Amino acid sequence: MYRALKRSIQRYAAVRVAVLLVCSGLALCACSVGAVPSKSNAQPKPVVPAGGILLQGAGATFPAVLYTEWFRQYQRAHPTRVIAYDAVGSGEGVRRFIGRAATEDERVDFGASDAAMRDDEIAMVPNGTMLLPLTAGSVALAYNLPDVPSLKLSRQAYAGIFLGQIKTWNDAAIARANPGVKLPNLTITTVVRQDGSGTTFAFTKHLDAINDSWRAQYGAATLVDWPGLAMRSNGNEGVAARIKASVGSIGYVGYEFAIRAGLATASLQNRAGNYVQPGPESSMAALANAELPDNMRLYVPDPERHDAYPIVTLTWVLLYRHYEDARKADALNDVFKWCLTDGQQNAAALGYTPLPPQIQRRSLAALAAMSTTRQ
Repeated sequence: MYRALKRSIQRYAAVRVAVLLVCSGLALCACSVGAVPSKSNAQPKPVVPAGGILLQGAGATFPAVLYTEWFRQYQRAHPTRVIAYDAVGSGEGVRRFIGRAATEDERVDFGASDAAMRDDEIAMVPNGTMLLPLTAGSVALAYNLPDVPSLKLSRQAYAGIFLGQIKTWNDAAIARANPGVKLPNLTITTVVRQDGSGTTFAFTKHLDAINDSWRAQYGAATLVDWPGLAMRSNGNEGVAARIKASVGSIGYVGYEFAIRAGLATASLQNRAGNYVQPGPESSMAALANAELPDNMRLYVPDPERHDAYPIVTLTWVLLYRHYEDARKADALNDVFKWCLTDGQQNAAALGYTPLPPQIQRRSLAALAAMSTTRQ
């Protein structure tokens, strides 16, 4: 299964995410703790055919691989509808969607976030907000130890690593779960996000659920002042690239980015005590019995099933409840209806998790409530 998935993802290597980090910028972001992430990727404006319509979105990097493929397929079938998506991170996507201090170039028709918007954020949107889960996926702990192709991490171990309490790879807390594995006497360096991130939120919400020390000091957040020896990067792609370049490192990253970068991923101990690899099947197990509440905010920070991967998140598209432009509203409705139906078949091949039927139905029903206000 893993090899087949890897081959399938490699076939999609030509599909580029909207944001690409050049090496010099990546190094600066990783080394400068106080650096402010860019709010613009300086992407050229797409060409819109005569009589066509441009749909602009921005937000989470976690689903960007799948969104890029979805929008490519949809636009190929609907050439007059051009979709531009900037993978700038969940926090930045929410800011642009709200329109807070947004420049004309930053204004969007939809946002995307792996952390569902809070009530106070929703209250700032005059035209109302719809939160629609579109897909789900695993947050992997990818690592760079060339002589350790397989690694198990207990809940105590990976929480201790990111708390800065476990500092070397041959620590007893890691060795206990890996009998017979020659772990190096090497300093652990964590790779974390420096931009506001839904991937960070999913990971820290899990740590908040399983570890008292983490809960007392940090809780669940989209931005964290990480303890210990940490390198900071922008976006999932930036984290994956930094891990790949840094022997002795470990970082949290969307599973699909880890696979695309050829990174090893740790098997994590779940609530049932089993060690499970990330991937579409173990993510689906985590969400199998989950039901969306009325506010569409569903988190499963510590799933119970014996075969469930422990760090799984939905990811949401953010739509306005009312659009002034009827053509734009109709186009957005059609795009995301396609993503929720025909597009779901693309998810597993790219390392994501198709929505369970009960969540898919709720998203489709919510989408049908979108309306337009004609001037």
